[in-house]
Amino acid sequence: MPEMLDTIDRRILRALQRNARMSNVELANEVGLSPSPCLRRVKLLEDRGIIDQYTAVLNGPALGLGLTVFARIWFKTQDAETTNQFAETVRKYPEVVECYLTTGECDAIMRIVTADLHAYWRFQSDHLMRIPSVQSVKTDVPMETIKRSHQLPL
Repeated sequence: MPEMLDTIDRRILRALQRNARMSNVELANEVGLSPSPCLRRVKLLEDRGIIDQYTAVLNGPALGLGLTVFARIWFKTQDAETTNQFAETVRKYPEVVECYLTTGECDAIMRIVTADLHAYWRFQSDHLMRIPSVQSVKTDVPMETIKRSHQLPL
């Protein structure tokens, strides 16, 4: 934990990770501050880039996006141009909700969300396999979600 965060900052961050829609008054009560100093601290956390953004977490299946898959990607070559071209292309696809360059067996791992297996197959064949830097794709389909969180351990 960076030394720049004190106990109250951590309480603020934990509370906002649980519910970023709470009012400043509710947040201040939860962390033991009055509203004005609480608001100043939140603004400082935002200005320092510790709070990156506020967002709504949506229910994929309720929106017709019931399939999550993990795709392992192997590149044709390992040079910077290949990696940059891959990254630039992947950022354009809303189906790719997370993508990481990796060390180890594969070159990248993606979490992809689609309506169903057929929609994923279309996405893989129409988009992923057409990225010039991609040599192969191996897909893992999870059977059950055990844990899903967007909260960092503070």
